[in-house]
Amino acid sequence: MTESRSLHDDAVVVDTHNDLILLVDHFDRRGRPDHFARYWLPELRAGGVDVQVLPICIEDQFQTEGALRRTLLLIERIHELAAEHSDDVTVCLTGADVDAATAAGRIALVIALEGAHAVGQDPELVRTMARVGVRVISMAHYARTFLADGSGLDSTSRGRLTPQGITALREMEELGIVFDISHLGMAGVEDVLSLATRPFLATHSACLGITDSHRNLGDEQLKAIAGLGGVIGVAAAIPYFIDPAAPTAERVVDHIERVVEVAGIDHVGLGPDFIDDYYQSVFGGWVGAPDGAHVPAEISRPSDLPKITEVMVRRGFAEPDIRKVLGENVLRVLRDVMGEPAR
Repeated sequence: MTESRSLHDDAVVVDTHNDLILLVDHFDRRGRPDHFARYWLPELRAGGVDVQVLPICIEDQFQTEGALRRTLLLIERIHELAAEHSDDVTVCLTGADVDAATAAGRIALVIALEGAHAVGQDPELVRTMARVGVRVISMAHYARTFLADGSGLDSTSRGRLTPQGITALREMEELGIVFDISHLGMAGVEDVLSLATRPFLATHSACLGITDSHRNLGDEQLKAIAGLGGVIGVAAAIPYFIDPAAPTAERVVDHIERVVEVAGIDHVGLGPDFIDDYYQSVFGGWVGAPDGAHVPAEISRPSDLPKITEVMVRRGFAEPDIRKVLGENVLRVLRDVMGEPAR
């Protein structure tokens, strides 16, 4: 076993963004309810993943009035998976739950909402989401919701958080739900940075200073997130976040190093965004790539994560710093905020 693999296996690895529940649902609907056990569970184990944030992203056809139903069905499916595979995974509601699960050798699952379409224009539904186990929420995906504008509208809108969005943010902080700033439009990011009082996550973002994408964060935003105690989970599996021409493990570590340089070693983690398998299975290819082009990312599934550790070791990262990147930084936020009401 190599030095880097031994370190990777020994460290607590936290993945802050994997859309695997969408693919599980896709196969469920086609009579293959074994997809999680057959594919994802072995992948998570091979990648050394100890904590998995599971976002619920609502496809266009389910948005508006169908969003709440779709969200609740997917949340129920996550709870079913945890019951079916109780020796391997458990849904966690607090940081203490996460610690207990990992100490027992189980993968800690944290339910998240990507875009909060289910909340609609009713911030009180944030409390409902908390009751069913949601512990991380973002307010927008690429477009507009009742709470905020997504980053896909940055070229045409300067939309800030709506009044409902501001109320939802306050509800999250009061309830101990971790705010997720990824996908939020630029003006909305500035609102959150001025209003937030607790640490939060950018679950799957990268550095605008390296790759020009509306989904990436500028240096001043990185510094401000760090100033509030937050963590940036660096994306790895979507080429146009990392490097459309060469989305390699080396390039992912370039982004990690940029966050370290700008925000500090205590404010960077991993948020690979393993969505490519979903697009390959459902659509036969990556439909989000510009002009239909697609250069496969070297980090495309959980079993690829040790490659990132290998690069960090080769570049001379100290072992304690590698452990921080792999999971300890995000664990700090989860312990401080998740399920812990504001004092």
